[in-house]
Amino acid sequence: MDTEPMTTVTDENFYRTPKDAFTALVGCYDGLQIVWSDGIALPVAAEVMSDNTFGGTGNSDGFGYQMLDEFDKSRSPSDQNLFGRNWVLYYKALYRCNMLISKMDQIEWGSDTQLRKTYESEARYLRAYLLFDMVRLWGNIPLLTKPSAENIPQANPDEVYKVIAEDLKFSAGNMPSTPYPSQLPANHGRVTKYAAEALLGRVFLFYTGYYTKSDLVGVVTKAQSLAYLEDVITQGGYGLIDDFNNLWPAASQAAYAGEDNKEIIFAIKYTYTSDYNGNVDGNYWMVMTGIREQSFFPYGNGWGAETVDPKLWNAYANTDTRRVASIISIVDEKIPFTNQSKQREYTGYYAKKYSPMIGTDGKPLPEANGNPNFQIGQFQDYVSIRYADVLLMAAELGSPNAQTYFNQVRQRAYKDAFTPLSISQDNLMNERRLEFAFEGIRYYDLLRQGIDKAAQQIAQSTTVLNGGQSTQKTISAANIIATKGLQQIPYTEINLSNGTLKQNPGW
Repeated sequence: MDTEPMTTVTDENFYRTPKDAFTALVGCYDGLQIVWSDGIALPVAAEVMSDNTFGGTGNSDGFGYQMLDEFDKSRSPSDQNLFGRNWVLYYKALYRCNMLISKMDQIEWGSDTQLRKTYESEARYLRAYLLFDMVRLWGNIPLLTKPSAENIPQANPDEVYKVIAEDLKFSAGNMPSTPYPSQLPANHGRVTKYAAEALLGRVFLFYTGYYTKSDLVGVVTKAQSLAYLEDVITQGGYGLIDDFNNLWPAASQAAYAGEDNKEIIFAIKYTYTSDYNGNVDGNYWMVMTGIREQSFFPYGNGWGAETVDPKLWNAYANTDTRRVASIISIVDEKIPFTNQSKQREYTGYYAKKYSPMIGTDGKPLPEANGNPNFQIGQFQDYVSIRYADVLLMAAELGSPNAQTYFNQVRQRAYKDAFTPLSISQDNLMNERRLEFAFEGIRYYDLLRQGIDKAAQQIAQSTTVLNGGQSTQKTISAANIIATKGLQQIPYTEINLSNGTLKQNPGW
């Protein structure tokens, strides 16, 4: 006889109604939200790998963050699975997206044909987002586009980028053209047509730069990529917040523009309701960036990772408002920090954009909202794509309005002290560094200029304070070149694959 479970939800009997599809779609968003709840979060790792920050962390901690920073396995040879949990969580999230996409024909959509297009577009955007993270971090990954537990070898990166490009192109072509002012508050944080178009621009620039290609695997040309970005600018209804400080809670406090302001095109949403009973809703990685084990209003306690390289502080002009909005300067803000003995690679500078915060009563903000654990209860969203990025990407791709877009970003930064600067590739790259510090963008901007150039920019020999003692710090260009800027495949995964997976060069 044919039988069907009456009380148990299965893959076969669940995906029937639009409500089922929406529930599964929420699971896809949740999958993306938790990929950085364990292991090392990409927003932190990308800054440590760049020329913006050092590894930092506690002076008595292991040297995993130094291995990451210096691309040197000998710094922490026992850390063979630095991104092990991230690998697992990325593939779990990918499985959810693949499952929903594979069940689209099984769902009874009724007469609402747009609803199917919207849900499929969101799921395919999320799949593309996940794959883009993974292929940039590891370079050589197994490509799964259907729900599967099959043990398959790593794909050629071109195959991965083809799926990414086709997914984003589908999303951009099938989502409603709803500009920001008309988007319902209930939909904030969800994928839009303009998020897909903006991410296509980012993927195009990285792929064509890193792999020295003229187009995005034959799916998107340079002209098409620019057209997508111009559509965001002219039709998306987005704009720059007047004051750069107000984009970041720790820099603006009461003047914060809010987590769904007009500059945010896509963000990963977090809440303060995380607990250790399976509710993984919080920003687990933000505590890593905090000042090491001391709080000073409005800055909360943290673990002191990604200590800021003084070269970045000095790269800002004194009149550039982004410097104090982005960086905590212990000396300039007269902060009585006394924990140098507990901090590794202390420089006197910490990242402000994603600093944990405390209230005037000294309590961590998660605690003020009812969550007693500041480690997992941080709730600031991760802003993945801002309107400023779209302006600068369009300028880089040769928009007729390139100088205007470039000026708009700089005028906000300098306000009355603004002086014109002619647009050039070097000036664009420098502006992107100053604008997007600590947002997980700089490292990939370096890589897409060529591995040799990136390695020379990141490499240095300097002195930092480890536990209050001057210590030599060396980052070798040769290590970065040997690894091609990629991270190691977790050795546990290589072992589980019985050798099907191969380790990246240099690791």
